[in-house]
Amino acid sequence: MTKSATYLPFLNGRYDVVPGLSRFGRDFGNGDADQQVFQLDDQYPRYRAAKLGARTERLSKYVVKHELSETVAGRIARFISSRLAIEHPQRFQLLDDQDASELKCQLTNERLRFDRAGRLIAADGQVVPQYAHAIDALASQVQEDLAIVSTDGDRHWVSAIHLCFPNHWAAEDKVGRDFISVHEPVAGIERINRDAQAIVRLMTQATQGQVRFAWGIATDNQLNHHPEPPPNAHRATNTARTFDPAHPQAFVRVERQTIWGFPDVGAALFTIRTYFLDCQILAANPPHREALIAAIKSMSAESLHYKGMVAMRDSLLTWLEFSDAAAT
Repeated sequence: MTKSATYLPFLNGRYDVVPGLSRFGRDFGNGDADQQVFQLDDQYPRYRAAKLGARTERLSKYVVKHELSETVAGRIARFISSRLAIEHPQRFQLLDDQDASELKCQLTNERLRFDRAGRLIAADGQVVPQYAHAIDALASQVQEDLAIVSTDGDRHWVSAIHLCFPNHWAAEDKVGRDFISVHEPVAGIERINRDAQAIVRLMTQATQGQVRFAWGIATDNQLNHHPEPPPNAHRATNTARTFDPAHPQAFVRVERQTIWGFPDVGAALFTIRTYFLDCQILAANPPHREALIAAIKSMSAESLHYKGMVAMRDSLLTWLEFSDAAAT
């Protein structure tokens, strides 16, 4: 497999809380990967293992739904199956017959069978616990997390979340809530929340797809940073973002989010792919280092608090500006 794509959303030297939407397929320098909803790369075994581990720990902690209609779930399941077969024909084959469809997943050696409504009716393999539904089965084949927003007239809510790589938030806390309440903890979100209804309409109409990025600083490259640490995680490192100048380690944690609208069923699908950029490597590239330093310095006190960076800010900046790593 190819190496994972690289995205540098801090290159403008600012930390912005804005929608930042681009058309899906925009060239970010990653070739075919920029044209794919579901990117597969040499990190796949690690992501798959983390998803299976999260599901085994407690399925309802990571896989949740609220008033998710079968119509919406089926529509999105068919979209995911189709995209996988189109984007990765060597790894996913979609077979259709009169009564059902079957997705062959070469990476996991699983066969997922769906009825014509998109409901999961059978799954080969030894996954424990068994897949709860089609969205669970499909999300477990890819390196992205998923979220679904449903609408009913002027009402909208998060109707499903498959979140095995949480970044200090819990799916159980967000499912069933609307755009404003979901994003309320985000520092600087007030202006965006004022346009929440318009943004939701835009999302459900995004039939050609949109892409945006979010980023912050992490002091490890652990995928699962649930507020309630999994049993195999060290509680201090999972809940605190502590930068140790004596043993410096930091990563830019980037999320590539794609948005797909399904106006025929009044819903939208979010995919969330997590990447880690080693700050020591970034520091060795002067333009990247300078942009990252400027972006961190541009963060408001509220954003630093929200991102868990208050305690580490000054020591991190000192390391980036003056360490041997930055000078190489």
